[in-house]
Amino acid sequence: MSIANIAVIGAGTMGNGIAQVCAVAGYQVTLIDVSDAALERGVATLRKNLDRQVSKQTLEAAQAEAAVGRIRTSTDYAQLKDAELVIEAATENLELKKRILQQVAANVSETCVIATNTSSLSVTQLGAAISQPERFIGVHFFNPVPMMALVEVIRGLQTSDATYAAAMALTGQVGKTAITAGNRPGFVVNRILVPMINEAIFVLQEGLASAEDIDTGMRLGCNQPIGPLALADLIGLDTLLAIIEAFHEGFNDSKYRPAPLLKEMVAAGYLGRKSGRGFHVYG
Repeated sequence: MSIANIAVIGAGTMGNGIAQVCAVAGYQVTLIDVSDAALERGVATLRKNLDRQVSKQTLEAAQAEAAVGRIRTSTDYAQLKDAELVIEAATENLELKKRILQQVAANVSETCVIATNTSSLSVTQLGAAISQPERFIGVHFFNPVPMMALVEVIRGLQTSDATYAAAMALTGQVGKTAITAGNRPGFVVNRILVPMINEAIFVLQEGLASAEDIDTGMRLGCNQPIGPLALADLIGLDTLLAIIEAFHEGFNDSKYRPAPLLKEMVAAGYLGRKSGRGFHVYG
């Protein structure tokens, strides 16, 4: 399956990152969101990230400009008519994603591959919301997308071999390494990572150590590049809570219950880096 035109739904952190790597790889990209303001923020972030790569000499200035030139933005799903692959990158909310995917399916050709960037939700369940679910697949990029080398490719029960092959080919074309994961809550990486972060929050909640000491302990004691609480702030505490709640519901196992402190932080609006305050404070 030859793909030249890609659309990304959602211009937030994940969406603009996915749009960026696809455009740098030479694809024509349509970036869709609900408002012009959201699109402007997404493109501004994308440009800033490209400029950073140019300053670090990992990308030439001409390549960065060419990439921006390959991206068009719209709030109109009718602009998806020429897309050969669409990647949904909306918030981790099952009903929201279903509604978006149904809008996508209503505006693309019957041969268009439709993918979700979900980090925790069932690919089979999401695929069942659209016509021809055999063309649906999970492609889970990691944050920050331009820097992280991994993509989890997740087949739903309905996913065809051709769709799987197209998704695997795409990951290689955008310079990522793919692993194949089964359709279970959290797939592989988050299934291991998120409970570890949740446990770090329990440790903080119980007063065993400060946030700084927990992060220092895991960086120096386990050779992690970033501590679990700093990583939670980077992911976004609301996103983290949504993932661990999906685990709790999906597995029906109390070991995945979210730490009460995490729920309280989200209720207070302390969401991490994006709000300026989480387990740490950001300027």
